[in-house]
Amino acid sequence: MIIKFILGGNVMKKQKLFSPGPVMVEDNVRKALLHPDICHRSSEFEELFQKLQKKICTLFGADDSYYSLVISGSGTAANETVLSSLFASSHDKVLLISNGVFGERLEEIIQKYQIPMLKIDTPWATPPDLKDVEQVLRENPDIKVIAMVFHETSTGMINPVHEVGELSQKYGKIFFVDSVSAAAGQNIDVAENHIDITTSVGGKCLGAFPGSAYICAKESILQSLSPDQCKNVYLNLYKHYSAAKENSQTPNTPNVTLFWALDAALDNILNEGVENRVQRYAKNAEILRNGLKELGLELLIQEHLSNTVTSVFLPKHLDLHKFLSQMEMDGYTLYPGKGKYLEMGMFQVANMGAISEEDCYEFLDCLKRNLLS
Repeated sequence: MIIKFILGGNVMKKQKLFSPGPVMVEDNVRKALLHPDICHRSSEFEELFQKLQKKICTLFGADDSYYSLVISGSGTAANETVLSSLFASSHDKVLLISNGVFGERLEEIIQKYQIPMLKIDTPWATPPDLKDVEQVLRENPDIKVIAMVFHETSTGMINPVHEVGELSQKYGKIFFVDSVSAAAGQNIDVAENHIDITTSVGGKCLGAFPGSAYICAKESILQSLSPDQCKNVYLNLYKHYSAAKENSQTPNTPNVTLFWALDAALDNILNEGVENRVQRYAKNAEILRNGLKELGLELLIQEHLSNTVTSVFLPKHLDLHKFLSQMEMDGYTLYPGKGKYLEMGMFQVANMGAISEEDCYEFLDCLKRNLLS
Protein backbone atom coordinates (compact mmCIF):
# COMPACT_ATOMS: atom_id res chain seq x y z
CA MET A 1 0.00 0.00 0.00
CA ILE A 2 1.31 3.45 -0.95
CA ILE A 3 0.40 6.29 1.42
CA LYS A 4 -0.01 9.77 -0.05
CA PHE A 5 -0.08 13.12 1.70
CA ILE A 6 -0.47 16.76 0.79
CA LEU A 7 2.44 19.23 0.95
CA GLY A 8 2.05 22.71 -0.48
CA GLY A 9 -0.92 21.65 -2.60
CA ASN A 10 0.96 18.74 -4.19
CA VAL A 11 0.28 15.06 -3.60
CA MET A 12 3.44 13.30 -2.47
CA LYS A 13 3.99 9.59 -2.10
CA LYS A 14 5.30 8.41 1.26
CA GLN A 15 8.20 6.03 0.74
CA LYS A 16 8.79 3.05 2.97
CA LEU A 17 12.47 3.30 3.79
CA PHE A 18 14.08 -0.13 3.57
CA SER A 19 17.42 1.64 3.65
CA PRO A 20 20.02 1.79 6.46
CA GLY A 21 19.26 5.37 7.44
CA PRO A 22 17.50 7.68 7.49
CA VAL A 23 14.69 5.50 8.79
CA MET A 24 10.96 5.71 9.29
CA VAL A 25 10.09 6.94 12.77
CA GLU A 26 7.22 6.35 15.17
CA ASP A 27 4.53 9.03 15.45
CA ASN A 28 5.60 10.16 18.91
CA VAL A 29 9.15 10.77 17.65
CA ARG A 30 7.85 12.92 14.80
CA LYS A 31 5.52 14.81 17.14
CA ALA A 32 8.44 15.51 19.47
CA LEU A 33 9.74 17.92 16.84
CA LEU A 34 6.79 20.20 17.63
CA HIS A 35 7.91 21.07 21.14
CA PRO A 36 7.70 24.75 22.18
CA ASP A 37 10.63 27.00 21.35
CA ILE A 38 13.36 26.32 23.90
CA CYS A 39 16.61 28.13 24.64
CA HIS A 40 19.50 25.69 24.87
CA ARG A 41 20.91 27.69 27.79
CA SER A 42 17.83 27.00 29.90
CA SER A 43 17.17 24.71 32.83
CA GLU A 44 14.62 22.82 30.74
CA PHE A 45 17.26 21.91 28.18
CA GLU A 46 19.74 20.94 30.90
CA GLU A 47 17.18 18.60 32.46
CA LEU A 48 16.58 16.99 29.05
CA PHE A 49 20.33 16.63 28.52
CA GLN A 50 20.73 14.80 31.83
CA LYS A 51 17.86 12.44 30.98
CA LEU A 52 19.42 11.69 27.61
CA GLN A 53 22.75 10.86 29.21
CA LYS A 54 21.17 8.27 31.51
CA LYS A 55 19.11 6.71 28.73
CA ILE A 56 22.09 6.43 26.39
CA CYS A 57 24.08 4.62 29.07
CA THR A 58 21.16 2.24 29.58
CA LEU A 59 20.96 1.60 25.83
CA PHE A 60 24.61 0.50 25.83
CA GLY A 61 24.39 -1.57 29.01
CA ALA A 62 26.87 0.79 30.65
CA ASP A 63 27.62 0.75 34.36
CA ASP A 64 28.47 3.75 36.55
CA SER A 65 32.01 3.94 35.18
CA TYR A 66 30.66 5.23 31.84
CA TYR A 67 29.53 8.70 30.84
CA SER A 68 27.58 9.78 27.77
CA LEU A 69 27.51 12.87 25.57
CA VAL A 70 25.33 14.10 22.71
CA ILE A 71 26.98 15.55 19.59
CA SER A 72 25.09 17.59 17.00
CA GLY A 73 25.99 15.93 13.72
CA SER A 74 26.09 12.58 11.98
CA GLY A 75 27.73 9.40 13.19
CA THR A 76 30.89 10.47 11.41
CA ALA A 77 30.90 13.63 13.55
CA ALA A 78 30.88 11.50 16.71
CA ASN A 79 33.66 9.30 15.34
CA GLU A 80 35.77 12.32 14.42
CA THR A 81 35.18 13.80 17.87
CA VAL A 82 36.66 10.68 19.43
CA LEU A 83 39.56 10.06 17.06
CA SER A 84 40.67 13.70 16.92
CA SER A 85 40.78 13.89 20.72
CA LEU A 86 42.28 10.70 22.14
CA PHE A 87 45.95 11.03 21.24
CA ALA A 88 48.11 13.17 23.52
CA SER A 89 51.50 12.08 22.17
CA SER A 90 52.81 11.90 18.61
CA HIS A 91 54.14 8.47 19.53
CA ASP A 92 50.73 7.02 20.35
CA LYS A 93 49.45 4.70 17.65
CA VAL A 94 46.05 3.40 16.65
CA LEU A 95 45.39 -0.10 15.37
CA LEU A 96 42.57 0.04 12.84
CA ILE A 97 40.67 -3.12 11.94
CA SER A 98 38.90 -2.47 8.65
CA ASN A 99 36.81 -4.58 6.28
CA GLY A 100 34.38 -2.21 4.58
CA VAL A 101 33.42 1.36 3.71
CA PHE A 102 32.99 2.51 7.29
CA GLY A 103 36.30 1.07 8.40
CA GLU A 104 37.74 3.09 5.53
CA ARG A 105 35.87 6.14 6.87
CA LEU A 106 37.65 5.72 10.20
CA GLU A 107 40.91 5.45 8.30
CA GLU A 108 40.20 8.71 6.49
CA ILE A 109 39.70 10.48 9.83
CA ILE A 110 42.86 8.94 11.28
CA GLN A 111 44.92 10.02 8.28
CA LYS A 112 43.47 13.53 8.29
CA TYR A 113 44.71 14.05 11.86
CA GLN A 114 48.06 12.39 11.05
CA ILE A 115 47.72 9.78 13.79
CA PRO A 116 50.32 7.01 13.49
CA MET A 117 48.37 3.96 12.33
CA LEU A 118 48.77 0.23 12.00
CA LYS A 119 46.06 -1.50 10.02
CA ILE A 120 44.59 -4.95 9.66
CA ASP A 121 42.85 -4.58 6.34
CA THR A 122 40.80 -7.61 5.33
CA PRO A 123 38.61 -7.90 2.22
CA TRP A 124 35.07 -6.60 2.46
CA ALA A 125 32.63 -9.13 3.93
CA THR A 126 35.53 -11.02 5.55
CA PRO A 127 36.05 -11.07 9.32
CA PRO A 128 39.51 -10.18 10.63
CA ASP A 129 41.86 -12.94 11.73
CA LEU A 130 42.12 -12.63 15.51
CA LYS A 131 45.59 -14.19 15.45
CA ASP A 132 46.75 -11.31 13.26
CA VAL A 133 45.20 -8.82 15.68
CA GLU A 134 46.99 -10.34 18.65
CA GLN A 135 50.31 -10.53 16.82
CA VAL A 136 50.18 -6.82 15.98
CA LEU A 137 49.30 -5.97 19.58
CA ARG A 138 52.09 -8.14 20.93
CA GLU A 139 54.70 -6.63 18.61
CA ASN A 140 53.63 -2.97 19.02
CA PRO A 141 53.38 -1.92 22.68
CA ASP A 142 53.03 1.75 21.65
CA ILE A 143 49.50 1.14 20.32
CA LYS A 144 47.14 3.21 22.45
CA VAL A 145 43.79 2.60 20.76
CA ILE A 146 42.14 -0.22 18.84
CA ALA A 147 39.45 1.04 16.47
CA MET A 148 36.87 -0.99 14.59
CA VAL A 149 33.28 -0.95 13.32
CA PHE A 150 30.67 -3.08 15.08
CA HIS A 151 28.23 -3.40 12.18
CA GLU A 152 29.94 -2.82 8.83
CA THR A 153 26.88 -1.49 7.05
CA SER A 154 28.42 -1.65 3.59
CA THR A 155 28.15 -5.44 3.73
CA GLY A 156 25.77 -6.10 6.63
CA MET A 157 28.47 -7.97 8.58
CA ILE A 158 28.91 -8.00 12.35
CA ASN A 159 32.57 -7.90 13.37
CA PRO A 160 34.05 -9.92 16.29
CA VAL A 161 33.78 -7.12 18.82
CA HIS A 162 33.73 -9.32 21.90
CA GLU A 163 36.89 -11.18 20.91
CA VAL A 164 38.77 -8.00 20.03
CA GLY A 165 37.52 -6.48 23.28
CA GLU A 166 39.09 -9.33 25.20
CA LEU A 167 42.39 -8.70 23.40
CA SER A 168 42.19 -4.99 24.19
CA GLN A 169 41.77 -5.79 27.85
CA LYS A 170 44.60 -8.36 27.77
CA TYR A 171 47.04 -5.85 26.28
CA GLY A 172 45.77 -2.77 28.11
CA LYS A 173 44.50 -0.80 25.10
CA ILE A 174 41.61 1.62 24.70
CA PHE A 175 38.93 -0.08 22.60
CA PHE A 176 36.96 2.32 20.41
CA VAL A 177 33.97 0.88 18.53
CA ASP A 178 31.88 2.60 15.87
CA SER A 179 28.36 1.41 16.78
CA VAL A 180 26.63 3.83 14.41
CA SER A 181 24.58 1.12 12.69
CA ALA A 182 24.56 -1.27 15.63
CA ALA A 183 23.14 0.59 18.64
CA ALA A 184 19.57 -0.57 19.31
CA GLY A 185 19.93 -3.22 16.61
CA GLN A 186 22.51 -5.53 18.17
CA ASN A 187 23.37 -6.61 21.68
CA ILE A 188 26.28 -4.28 22.44
CA ASP A 189 26.80 -4.22 26.24
CA VAL A 190 29.91 -2.08 26.51
CA ALA A 191 30.95 -3.55 29.85
CA GLU A 192 30.67 -7.19 28.77
CA ASN A 193 32.50 -6.52 25.50
CA HIS A 194 35.25 -4.39 27.10
CA ILE A 195 34.34 -1.40 24.91
CA ASP A 196 35.88 1.78 26.31
CA ILE A 197 34.34 4.26 23.88
CA THR A 198 31.50 3.83 21.42
CA THR A 199 29.44 6.07 19.14
CA SER A 200 26.07 6.01 17.43
CA VAL A 201 23.38 8.24 15.96
CA GLY A 202 19.63 8.67 16.21
CA GLY A 203 18.73 8.15 12.57
CA LYS A 204 19.38 4.42 12.35
CA CYS A 205 18.31 1.48 14.54
CA LEU A 206 17.24 3.77 17.37
CA GLY A 207 14.49 5.20 15.17
CA ALA A 208 15.07 8.95 15.48
CA PHE A 209 16.28 11.50 12.93
CA PRO A 210 19.74 12.11 11.45
CA GLY A 211 21.81 14.80 13.10
CA SER A 212 21.82 13.71 16.74
CA ALA A 213 24.86 11.57 17.49
CA TYR A 214 26.06 10.36 20.86
CA ILE A 215 29.11 8.95 22.60
CA CYS A 216 29.35 6.58 25.54
CA ALA A 217 32.80 6.35 27.14
CA LYS A 218 34.62 5.28 30.26
CA GLU A 219 34.63 8.45 32.33
CA SER A 220 38.22 7.84 33.38
CA ILE A 221 39.25 8.34 29.74
CA LEU A 222 37.25 11.56 29.49
CA GLN A 223 38.82 12.80 32.72
CA SER A 224 42.30 12.19 31.33
CA LEU A 225 41.80 14.50 28.32
CA SER A 226 43.59 17.83 28.09
CA PRO A 227 42.62 20.83 25.95
CA ASP A 228 45.86 20.63 23.96
CA GLN A 229 45.46 17.07 22.74
CA CYS A 230 42.11 17.68 21.03
CA LYS A 231 42.72 18.69 17.42
CA ASN A 232 39.28 20.01 16.48
CA VAL A 233 37.38 23.07 17.66
CA TYR A 234 33.77 21.96 17.28
CA LEU A 235 34.29 18.18 17.48
CA ASN A 236 36.29 18.44 20.68
CA LEU A 237 35.80 15.69 23.23
CA TYR A 238 37.41 17.69 26.05
CA LYS A 239 35.05 20.63 25.48
CA HIS A 240 31.99 18.40 25.22
CA TYR A 241 32.85 16.56 28.41
CA SER A 242 33.69 19.74 30.32
CA ALA A 243 30.46 21.48 29.27
CA ALA A 244 28.38 18.43 30.13
CA LYS A 245 30.06 17.81 33.46
CA GLU A 246 30.01 21.39 34.64
CA ASN A 247 26.66 22.62 33.34
CA SER A 248 24.75 19.75 31.62
CA GLN A 249 25.36 21.68 28.43
CA THR A 250 27.02 21.45 25.04
CA PRO A 251 29.99 23.71 24.26
CA ASN A 252 28.29 25.16 21.17
CA THR A 253 24.68 25.65 20.09
CA PRO A 254 23.18 22.17 19.55
CA ASN A 255 20.35 21.09 17.25
CA VAL A 256 17.87 21.55 20.07
CA THR A 257 14.81 20.13 18.32
CA LEU A 258 16.53 16.83 17.57
CA PHE A 259 17.32 16.34 21.25
CA TRP A 260 13.58 16.04 21.89
CA ALA A 261 13.15 13.52 19.09
CA LEU A 262 16.14 11.54 20.35
CA ASP A 263 14.59 11.46 23.81
CA ALA A 264 11.29 10.13 22.45
CA ALA A 265 13.08 7.42 20.45
CA LEU A 266 15.10 6.38 23.49
CA ASP A 267 11.89 6.18 25.53
CA ASN A 268 10.39 3.93 22.86
CA ILE A 269 13.22 1.42 22.97
CA LEU A 270 13.59 1.46 26.74
CA ASN A 271 9.83 0.93 27.16
CA GLU A 272 9.94 -1.91 24.64
CA GLY A 273 13.15 -3.27 26.15
CA VAL A 274 16.46 -3.22 24.31
CA GLU A 275 16.53 -7.00 24.04
CA ASN A 276 12.98 -7.06 22.70
CA ARG A 277 13.85 -4.46 20.06
CA VAL A 278 16.91 -6.48 19.02
CA GLN A 279 14.82 -9.64 18.75
CA ARG A 280 12.16 -7.82 16.72
CA TYR A 281 14.77 -6.61 14.26
CA ALA A 282 16.22 -10.11 14.03
CA LYS A 283 12.76 -11.56 13.30
CA ASN A 284 12.11 -9.06 10.52
CA ALA A 285 15.54 -9.75 9.02
CA GLU A 286 14.72 -13.47 9.05
CA ILE A 287 11.42 -12.83 7.21
CA LEU A 288 13.21 -10.78 4.57
CA ARG A 289 16.09 -13.23 4.10
CA ASN A 290 13.81 -16.22 3.81
CA GLY A 291 11.74 -14.36 1.23
CA LEU A 292 14.80 -13.28 -0.74
CA LYS A 293 16.11 -16.83 -0.85
CA GLU A 294 12.71 -18.16 -1.94
CA LEU A 295 12.90 -15.75 -4.86
CA GLY A 296 16.23 -17.31 -5.83
CA LEU A 297 18.36 -14.32 -4.88
CA GLU A 298 21.91 -14.73 -3.60
CA LEU A 299 23.00 -13.10 -0.36
CA LEU A 300 26.48 -11.63 -0.03
CA ILE A 301 27.23 -13.34 3.29
CA GLN A 302 25.85 -16.37 5.07
CA GLU A 303 27.45 -15.85 8.49
CA HIS A 304 27.96 -12.95 10.91
CA LEU A 305 24.86 -11.21 9.53
CA SER A 306 23.48 -8.17 11.30
CA ASN A 307 19.88 -7.94 12.48
CA THR A 308 19.09 -5.01 10.23
CA VAL A 309 20.92 -5.04 6.86
CA THR A 310 20.90 -7.69 4.15
CA SER A 311 23.10 -7.42 1.06
CA VAL A 312 21.69 -9.27 -1.96
CA PHE A 313 22.56 -9.62 -5.64
CA LEU A 314 20.09 -8.80 -8.38
CA PRO A 315 19.86 -11.38 -11.21
CA LYS A 316 22.41 -10.48 -13.89
CA HIS A 317 19.83 -9.97 -16.62
CA LEU A 318 18.27 -7.06 -14.70
CA ASP A 319 19.61 -3.51 -14.58
CA LEU A 320 20.20 -2.44 -10.97
CA HIS A 321 19.45 1.26 -11.43
CA LYS A 322 16.23 0.60 -13.33
CA PHE A 323 15.20 -1.92 -10.70
CA LEU A 324 15.84 0.49 -7.81
CA SER A 325 13.97 3.26 -9.63
CA GLN A 326 10.97 0.99 -10.19
CA MET A 327 10.96 -0.08 -6.54
CA GLU A 328 11.03 3.58 -5.56
CA MET A 329 8.11 4.31 -7.88
CA ASP A 330 6.26 1.51 -6.10
CA GLY A 331 6.96 3.12 -2.73
CA TYR A 332 10.13 1.39 -1.48
CA THR A 333 13.54 3.01 -1.02
CA LEU A 334 16.53 0.63 -1.15
CA TYR A 335 20.28 1.21 -1.17
CA PRO A 336 22.57 0.28 -4.06
CA GLY A 337 25.71 -1.64 -3.11
CA LYS A 338 29.05 0.05 -2.65
CA GLY A 339 32.46 -0.43 -4.23
CA LYS A 340 32.93 -3.48 -6.41
CA TYR A 341 29.58 -4.86 -5.29
CA LEU A 342 27.75 -2.06 -7.07
CA GLU A 343 29.23 -3.28 -10.35
CA MET A 344 28.08 -6.80 -9.44
CA GLY A 345 24.45 -5.68 -9.08
CA MET A 346 24.21 -5.78 -5.31
CA PHE A 347 21.56 -3.88 -3.39
CA GLN A 348 20.80 -3.65 0.30
CA VAL A 349 17.56 -4.22 2.18
CA ALA A 350 17.42 -2.74 5.67
CA ASN A 351 14.79 -3.23 8.34
CA MET A 352 15.75 -0.44 10.73
CA GLY A 353 13.21 1.88 12.26
CA ALA A 354 9.41 1.65 12.20
CA ILE A 355 9.09 -1.40 9.93
CA SER A 356 6.63 -4.14 10.87
CA GLU A 357 6.40 -7.80 9.88
CA GLU A 358 3.51 -6.86 7.61
CA ASP A 359 5.71 -4.25 5.94
CA CYS A 360 8.33 -6.94 5.28
CA TYR A 361 5.82 -9.26 3.61
CA GLU A 362 4.38 -6.41 1.51
CA PHE A 363 7.88 -5.46 0.44
CA LEU A 364 8.61 -9.03 -0.65
CA ASP A 365 5.41 -9.08 -2.73
CA CYS A 366 6.47 -5.88 -4.48
CA LEU A 367 9.97 -7.22 -4.99
CA LYS A 368 8.59 -10.40 -6.57
CA ARG A 369 6.45 -8.40 -9.00
CA ASN A 370 9.42 -6.34 -10.12
CA LEU A 371 11.69 -9.34 -10.51
CA LEU A 372 9.14 -11.09 -12.72
CA SER A 373 8.02 -8.09 -14.76
